[in-house]
Amino acid sequence: MTDDVSAKPTNASGPKNPFSSVPVEITISVGKARPLIRDLLKLGQDAVLPLDKRVDDPVELYVGDRLIARGELEEMDGDAQGQLAVRLTEVADLQDGLG
Repeated sequence: MTDDVSAKPTNASGPKNPFSSVPVEITISVGKARPLIRDLLKLGQDAVLPLDKRVDDPVELYVGDRLIARGELEEMDGDAQGQLAVRLTEVADLQDGLG
């Protein structure tokens, strides 16, 4: 996997792909935790597990194990107020597919 994600415009007018309407699951990675097993076994309700990232750090978007973009977490407004969203700041060139 490469961490090289550069902001590039998407080509919305490209050729039609028969898979373009198939949903795909995107995983948003906000950080990692590396507790010792003994500390993990002590965790209970209301425990706080520190991550290796700060609140304002970029998040990473993955399809499978492929990094496709980076962005910033945001809170939605209006009817979806309180729901999390991601504003993309860098997008990988996916013209060659996700494989």
